[in-house]
Amino acid sequence: MDLRIFVEPQQGATYDQLLAIARESEALGFDAFFRSDHYLKMGDVSGLPGPTDAWITLAGLARETSTIRLGTMVTAATFRLPGPLAISVAQVDAMSGGRVELGIGSGWYDDEHTAYGIPFPSLGERFERFEEQLEIITGLWSTAEGATFTHAGMHYQLDASPALPKPAQRPGPPIIIGGWGAKRTPRLAARYAAEFNVPFPPLEAFAPQCDKVRAACETAGRDPGSLVYSVCLIVCCGSDESDITRRAAAIGREPAELRENGAAGTPDEVVAKLKAFADAGAERAYLQVLDIDDLDHVRLIAAEGLPHV
Repeated sequence: MDLRIFVEPQQGATYDQLLAIARESEALGFDAFFRSDHYLKMGDVSGLPGPTDAWITLAGLARETSTIRLGTMVTAATFRLPGPLAISVAQVDAMSGGRVELGIGSGWYDDEHTAYGIPFPSLGERFERFEEQLEIITGLWSTAEGATFTHAGMHYQLDASPALPKPAQRPGPPIIIGGWGAKRTPRLAARYAAEFNVPFPPLEAFAPQCDKVRAACETAGRDPGSLVYSVCLIVCCGSDESDITRRAAAIGREPAELRENGAAGTPDEVVAKLKAFADAGAERAYLQVLDIDDLDHVRLIAAEGLPHV
């Protein structure tokens, strides 16, 4: 199982803090460093020092790391027009030497849209726009050099775009789609995704959600095994109970709740939870680290977790 570090900078982080944990994750051998794409803290309105833009951050990290893969979990389709987003991701991919992955979703957090003047359409329209964005982004990236790309959609129209720049990865960076949708999300994953992610599920819910995507692949004539199936889990690991309690308190959670709903406890407990998800079909896990200044936490997971999953 690949292990990836996943952080939530809208809760309060500077670029320097993100750089420190990204570099540590790289040095420790984690497969990737991912960040959320949000503009407002959940829970209250502070989030000091304020949000950092996901793709500006990743551009910086692309030049200040060398091997670790980088991406979003997930970019909101409401935040950016599809043409400029395709350009940004392609540029960051080139800046990183081909280490970028695009997690993308329809957008859901209405308060951050209101706070920063971003239009927030109905759920139905957001999904329509999301699907068009996927078609446009993949179409721009896969258009041959010297050719043009045109799209006449309900929400977006592109006319004779030169479809530049091209990303380093061809035909483009891997796209990650995830969520709990019963029909539309699996259909879009089957058509566009390299990876399907189930966010923060109970163990027993993981495989059934992935099975919906496998069924959608079969309907679309795609090999279900051509996708990577992954899970997001909050992590809280300690060498003993006092460490676990201290780390849980630092993120405002209780150890018992984290053990039930995440990968928490001693290293053996965390490894056991990850192995249980692996047995359920998870090939990759995104470990949500909420206290990004606690680099000893990341070191402990690397030392006691990476060798065993």
